[in-house]
Amino acid sequence: MQTINKAPSSQYKIRFHDCDMFGHLNNARYLDYMISARQDHLQDNYNFLFNDHYKQNRGWVVTHHEIQYLKPARFDETVTITSLVLGVAEDTLFVEIMMLNETGTQLKALLRSTLTYINLQTGRRELHPTELVDWANTLVAEVRGNTIQERIDMIKQELTSKH
Repeated sequence: MQTINKAPSSQYKIRFHDCDMFGHLNNARYLDYMISARQDHLQDNYNFLFNDHYKQNRGWVVTHHEIQYLKPARFDETVTITSLVLGVAEDTLFVEIMMLNETGTQLKALLRSTLTYINLQTGRRELHPTELVDWANTLVAEVRGNTIQERIDMIKQELTSKH
C-alpha cells in the first residue's frame, strides 16, 4: 500500500510586488501564498482539481481564517509552505498551512482555515459527497496542539529539537 503524504510542502520565492516598503511580505499576501500553495499541493500530490467541483456547481468558501505572523518573509527569500487537513465534517474542511524559511527551521506564519462546501448556484451549504469525505479523511494529519498558539508552541519545540 502506498503511503499518503499528509503534509505536502513546496517552495516559493517572495516577489518584490508582494512586499511593503521595508521589503517584508505584505500581511494580506501571506494568505495568497499559503492558499496558492495548498491548491498546488492538492493538484501535485493528490491529482485533486478544483475545476472538477466547479463544473458541478460545487466548491468551498472560507468561513474562518486565523493567522499568526511570527517572523517576516522578505523580498527574494525562498520560503517553504506546508499544508495539511486537520479535520473533515459533513460540510466543512479544517486546514492548516504553515510558512517556514527555506530550510524549514524557522516558522514564519501559521494559518488555520475553515472551508464550507456550498452549491455555487444557490450559495447555500451542502453536504460533501461521501466519496470526498472518505478520501479527505485519509489525509487528516494527527497534530499536537488544539489552539493555534498551542500548535505554534509545538512546532517551535519540534523545530528546536531537530536542530
